[in-house]
Amino acid sequence: MKGQAHKDSALVRLDLNAPTFQAQFFALEKNDIQAIVSTLRKIAQMTWEQVYRDKGLRWELLHSYHAPTRGEKRYSLRVGKSFRAIAFGDEAWLRVLTLHPDHDSAYE
Repeated sequence: MKGQAHKDSALVRLDLNAPTFQAQFFALEKNDIQAIVSTLRKIAQMTWEQVYRDKGLRWELLHSYHAPTRGEKRYSLRVGKSFRAIAFGDEAWLRVLTLHPDHDSAYE
């Protein structure tokens, strides 16, 4: 990712403004929202290096996808017991694009 050396030691900043993410998030049940918010709070207190290494997040490169704007690589990460998110790194920002209630749909 761009700015890798700087990003590894900086705290992750979250961008949750993607319209698809917001529509999916606001349609969730309260328990699912709480689980996802808990994970997002955790991520916001982490450095990029911690995000990459955290076994619970299961950060994975999606080899066949690229973000729509500048071709950044997309990643899948676990954001709740039964949810994965698709996101990409943009300097200090983790830009969350979509939510997926099952593991397989995050890879389609």
